[in-house]
Amino acid sequence: MLQSNLGQTDRPGAALANIEAPSEEGIGALLHFVRGFLRRQYRLIIFTTALAFAAGVVVLRITPPTYTAHVQILLTNSKPQFVQQQSLVAEPSLDTREFETQLQILRSQPLADKVINRLNLAADLVRVSGSPLGSLLWRVRGWLGGSQTDVAERPADAIIGAFLDRLSVARLNASNVIELGFNWSQPDRAAEIANAIAELYIADQLNAKAEANRTATLWLQQRLQELGDQAEAADRAVNAYKAKNNIVSAGGKPIDEQQVTELNGRLVAARAQTAELLARLNRYENVLQENPANSQSIGTLDTAGSDVLASPIITNLRQQYLELARKESEWSARFGRDHQSVVLLRSQMRELRTSILDEVRRLAQTSRSDYEVAKQHQQEIEKQLAGAVSVSRTTNSAEVTLRELESRAKGYRNLYETFLQRYMGSAQQESFPISEARVIFPASPPQSKSKPKTSVILALALFGGVGLGAGLGLLRELMDRVFRTPDQIEAALGLPCLSIVPLLQADGLRKLKPIGGPPSARESRRTVSTASALHWAFVHLPLSRFAESIRSIKLAIDLNPTQISNRVIGITSSVPHEGKSTITASLAQFIAQSGKSVIVVDCDLRNPSLSAALAPDATVGLLEVIFGKLSIEDAVWNEPKTNLVFLPAIRSRRLLHSSEILATEHMRRLFDRLRSTYDYVVVDLPPLSPIVDVRATSTLMDCFLLVVEWGKTKVDVVQHALHTAPNVYESLAGVVLNKTDIKSMALYDAYRSDYYSDAHYVRYGLTDST
Repeated sequence: MLQSNLGQTDRPGAALANIEAPSEEGIGALLHFVRGFLRRQYRLIIFTTALAFAAGVVVLRITPPTYTAHVQILLTNSKPQFVQQQSLVAEPSLDTREFETQLQILRSQPLADKVINRLNLAADLVRVSGSPLGSLLWRVRGWLGGSQTDVAERPADAIIGAFLDRLSVARLNASNVIELGFNWSQPDRAAEIANAIAELYIADQLNAKAEANRTATLWLQQRLQELGDQAEAADRAVNAYKAKNNIVSAGGKPIDEQQVTELNGRLVAARAQTAELLARLNRYENVLQENPANSQSIGTLDTAGSDVLASPIITNLRQQYLELARKESEWSARFGRDHQSVVLLRSQMRELRTSILDEVRRLAQTSRSDYEVAKQHQQEIEKQLAGAVSVSRTTNSAEVTLRELESRAKGYRNLYETFLQRYMGSAQQESFPISEARVIFPASPPQSKSKPKTSVILALALFGGVGLGAGLGLLRELMDRVFRTPDQIEAALGLPCLSIVPLLQADGLRKLKPIGGPPSARESRRTVSTASALHWAFVHLPLSRFAESIRSIKLAIDLNPTQISNRVIGITSSVPHEGKSTITASLAQFIAQSGKSVIVVDCDLRNPSLSAALAPDATVGLLEVIFGKLSIEDAVWNEPKTNLVFLPAIRSRRLLHSSEILATEHMRRLFDRLRSTYDYVVVDLPPLSPIVDVRATSTLMDCFLLVVEWGKTKVDVVQHALHTAPNVYESLAGVVLNKTDIKSMALYDAYRSDYYSDAHYVRYGLTDST
């Protein structure tokens, strides 16, 4: 139950506090947070930025400069058109794979080894590569006159690796240009090495292409000789086979084959004609079967095929029949079916139907005759085709062999001509050595160093310092789990912040004088001590911000709508040393000065710090009254100037069951009497966390006040303390934020920064002077 209450704000006091909460959300809230964060952490951010900037300057001072020389190489197919057409080796398409291949060649170890040997870079690479300690030892050996054998001792792969680490090769956007860069400590040397790499790369390309052409030319010479002999032998074999088998052809095809092809065409046409005549005959026969002679209607003659309806005679007879059928229908409806005119019409319709069927029979007989003639013609062609096929079968085997010989001879001739063209192109290309790569922008000594970049290093140091400072600042903010603003109290505890009590400076308190003068001037033996300026700060500083914050507490208690009566007020804290006793004494002083009768009861039985400050000489107190050893009048102490009454607690021995004492019936009757005697009873209670005494007093108090120390009390500690004391939490009127550094608080509460200004207090005659 309490766990959910700590996160809610539906208490009346919290709802009232929410009215003051800023309604700005989104970007406005973010800007307020950033402004407050920068105001709180700007020192840390400036310090880390300055430190990072100094580190960047040191890096620039100790890092040796490096110069990068660039050379640009164009990859192009620059051969004349006639050479491209006759080239033996396939020309590159300059696609992505081709470019990547050339980049790998430029980064290859053989090319790097050639450059190193040509420019004698091995010793320099040993000196500039490796660890700084190794370079230093190399220099010392040279100064001492020793033999610098590091070059011989250093593996070749390590030297080449150091060379390739300084080499950069990349394609410029989507162009055909490759940019090559080389890093060196001397600008002239860097340009020399970059140009040497490009020169050796182009020379290597020329040598490789020339060697490939020479190898291809030698192979083509041998292959052409073999192909010429094979083509000549194949032609002789074809001619000999034709002579042997008496194979004669006309128009490139054998005569028997031409005859079979012609008969096949005629047979297809004859079969098509026969099928058409048979289909027509079948339609006529179907019409006759579906329309018997004794039928009274024309039946399917009205929907017969196009062959039947196409006859003009049938068409004329059909129209006459339909006209008579129409009249018969009309006259039957008008005169009746048995009328003489209607019977005559039916007789005429039967005669017309008979004429139509006779015409259909005549057409069917004609179609049958045509079909028989076409069928005989088809059979004659089939006989001729069978004879031609039987004759051509005798020469099929020879023709198959002949086609194989002719195909082989043609393949040899085509292959010979292709290789002959390639051979001529290879010979021309070998005499025309042009590289596909050329330098379009040679390297020149760079005028400025490429690294370290001063602007980049300093910018990284500057922004890195700012980022590190901001990160450390955010880390400090996240770890700062203490109460600093009223909003934090309301959000974390679900309770209103009744007042913000400023921190009383020790130097100012030492200047204050006791109210009642020296102890010898006291009116009686049981007069409240005013020697502690901290506990009497309200009386000493009535126009201070501190006094105004105490008045705010009293007003909030009187206006608390959750309780009918707020006469018995218990003041506690989550942990010791949060200033609850000071708040108790100051609140009682204000109530006493306002003319109300008030008594302060010290119920911190285990550590009665308020009794030590207000009644240091007391020997009896609350415990003696509870156990009936002494009356209240004989135990209380008075302060005549403010009419403050104080009931101290004296710890004469170590108490083991203080919570049980506070929960006794004697304690309840004592508080009932105090409630009836005084207008207000202000009780100084022990903290919540170390002991459980406060929980035992929940039935005695009308309301509780929780004192939280600004910037020190942990949020988790207060939440845990209230979670373990739900009965106290339910009766809490609110929280007092004590010992507040007002100037620093403005940095955390950006929404109400003007609220904490001293100018508002000065306008009404208030002062913060102690």
